[in-house]
Amino acid sequence: MASLFLRNLFFTILQPGIVAGLIPFFILRGRVENILYQAWEFHHAIGIIVFVIGFIIMLACIISFAINGRGTLSPADPTKKLVVVGLYKFSRNPMYVGVTMLLLGEVIYFYSNPLLIYSLCVFSVFNVFIILVEEPRLRKDFKDEYNKYCEKVKRWI
Repeated sequence: MASLFLRNLFFTILQPGIVAGLIPFFILRGRVENILYQAWEFHHAIGIIVFVIGFIIMLACIISFAINGRGTLSPADPTKKLVVVGLYKFSRNPMYVGVTMLLLGEVIYFYSNPLLIYSLCVFSVFNVFIILVEEPRLRKDFKDEYNKYCEKVKRWI
């Protein structure tokens, strides 16, 4: 169990941490450092709410992958069982929805067009990756179970 926790922690820092943390930090440059000195505006509150919802979604998915799937969020260390409970009852890809919401929360908070463009590119890459890599792997690994799941649950929402 400790090994699974450490693997999930590693892949969380490596994947969503870089995509929704490190790269946006570089895109925003010095604006993150001035966060404490900005006047509070309504879009800051909305950005924080969207970010927190995305974080909760991402965290729920990571926990579900570990507990129900006995694996991690990473395609390099995938789940051993198909996860179809929790948020996965409503979306086949809630992890990607959560990370996208993290990014959109940052876009709203910082009111950043470059970060919006980056977020749209990330979502596009997610979509292509899911269609071309992830779904074929899941079909191969989980066969009829995954096909039945796809009939019941939409790709996004």
